[in-house]
Amino acid sequence: MRNFESIRRHLKAADFNTTEHGADLICIELSLEQGTRHQAIFLSELDDDDGRPYLRVSTAVSPITGLDARRALIFNWQSRVGYLAIGDLDGVPHLQLCENRPYEGLDAAEIDRLVLEIGGLGDRMERSLSAGGDLF
Repeated sequence: MRNFESIRRHLKAADFNTTEHGADLICIELSLEQGTRHQAIFLSELDDDDGRPYLRVSTAVSPITGLDARRALIFNWQSRVGYLAIGDLDGVPHLQLCENRPYEGLDAAEIDRLVLEIGGLGDRMERSLSAGGDLF
């Protein structure tokens, strides 16, 4: 995958349930656990300081109000994939699970794996932090 447009074409061909939010943001509505849970995953492009393009895969996990930051930081330390960040969602700060990858070396299988891994892990975190809720 050389650019965001090639990723967009792949996601559509792979039959993910996608919606587009402008030229540089795609949302995938991932169905989990035989359709009983759902998770929205966002893919966007960002550049590093040298101008190299990266793919960002992210999902909202929980509003930060009332969130136990210690639990989130323990997760961050133990995680092998993804990292936690605070991002804005409709004007409200939310805990986000993110992964950034340079386009170099990305192929269709890796993109599929990232979507499923970040989506599944984000849903498990959401369930844990929201007493079983399924907001995202």
